[in-house]
Amino acid sequence: MASQRSKILGYIRLALVYLFVAILVWFSTPTPRLFAVGALIVLLGEAVRIWAAGHLVKSLELIDSGPYAFTQNPLYLGRLMILTGFCVMARSRWYLNWVALAVGYAVFFGYYIPRKLRVEGARLQKMHGASFTQYNSAVPILLPSLRRYPGMRSPWSFGRAVRNQEYLVLTGVLLVLAFFAWKTWA
Repeated sequence: MASQRSKILGYIRLALVYLFVAILVWFSTPTPRLFAVGALIVLLGEAVRIWAAGHLVKSLELIDSGPYAFTQNPLYLGRLMILTGFCVMARSRWYLNWVALAVGYAVFFGYYIPRKLRVEGARLQKMHGASFTQYNSAVPILLPSLRRYPGMRSPWSFGRAVRNQEYLVLTGVLLVLAFFAWKTWA
């Protein structure tokens, strides 16, 4: 029952994200310079996500290689960068882009991250014990450290990135960038 509820909530969250992005694009009046700056931030965010997805084995292993050696949540860091980049390029008459960014950050930091840390942290602690305790105390939650965690150094895997379905996020990001480009130069 709980997993069915989680799935439904996941679909609702995804639908709200798509609606949010559609509204952002619709009301935007991007300029070439804002598009360029925003697109750079978006593409860097997606690069971080692809790097992370190629290291991630969900719940089976304590992943501390690749970007996970610098931040516990590189996928979320990439997501925030993508949101920020889209909001930068989505200049709007009523500052809707900055309101959207503030709301996105508020939801992310006020609800999503605390819930994730509580639920996932407890699960990882239970599964990995002292290894997770050490990792958790040494590696920042979101903003990357300049020092690499001295854990395993497993290589990036294209197969893992595909299994983690990062190609779906990449496709969505490229489509939104295409719409912003169209609005910029139409």
